[in-house]
Amino acid sequence: MKAAALFGGKPVLSFEVFPPKPNVPIDSIYQTLSALKDLHPDFISVTYGAGGSVPGASTAEICETIQNTHGIPSIAHLPCINETRESVLEKLEQFRARGIENILALRGDRNPDVEPKDDFHYASELIAFIREQGDFDIAAACYPEGHPESPDLDTDISHLKEKVDAGASHLISQLFYHNPDFYAFREKIAAAGISVPVEAGIMPVTSKKSIERMVSLCGASIPNRLAKLMARYSDDPASLKAAGLEYAIMQIDDLLANGADGIHIYTMNNPDVARYIMEQIAEAAGR
Repeated sequence: MKAAALFGGKPVLSFEVFPPKPNVPIDSIYQTLSALKDLHPDFISVTYGAGGSVPGASTAEICETIQNTHGIPSIAHLPCINETRESVLEKLEQFRARGIENILALRGDRNPDVEPKDDFHYASELIAFIREQGDFDIAAACYPEGHPESPDLDTDISHLKEKVDAGASHLISQLFYHNPDFYAFREKIAAAGISVPVEAGIMPVTSKKSIERMVSLCGASIPNRLAKLMARYSDDPASLKAAGLEYAIMQIDDLLANGADGIHIYTMNNPDVARYIMEQIAEAAGR
């Protein structure tokens, strides 16, 4: 099923998972998927070698399992900075052979130890190339606070418009912790002529170290309310996790109340976190 077809009715609720690291059994991700299936997400996206795993080694396999074993649409991440046109064509053929119809087209993070290839410099170029190769549904990433390498948000939005014009049918946002930033971003992209659906990316704070690492990588800011929670519970990991989950639920409730097209939860392969959030959202909706 094409992911773009999921939008237009109720808000889309989806998860992100990543392939296990090389020293972790592949079965661990299948246990995670079995648990996530019971939460009935609209789709599950699978990253490409995140967190030190072998790049791309099992992304297609995991996507195929999500669809064929669990009956849930999947989206395969595909970064292009270290790919050639030939290698992308090979991956598209692998996706097609496994029945994968949805791709999240990304530039990808620069690796100082790896010289980038010269075929794709931007995600917009990858999107245009994929569009020429067949009937894939293509999603793209967006940054409510601007890409960390962009000089300003307006410039970043102009590049986002290039992605949409190249063929991106919907957008998934980078994580953020201040909803007004997302609402302002939504207004700005509408003014720029971008009208495709945008899912809000939410990463629950479950540990101080991990979230500080993520915000340093993606450039997201930590608002005062969250910073105070992190400071208050800096020596109490269990309480910080509980407070972080409640903060994520507060964000999601507010986003849904303000017409978000969807919520994309970065699960960090922790189905218990996803389950707790989904149960609390359902409870709030039933009040």
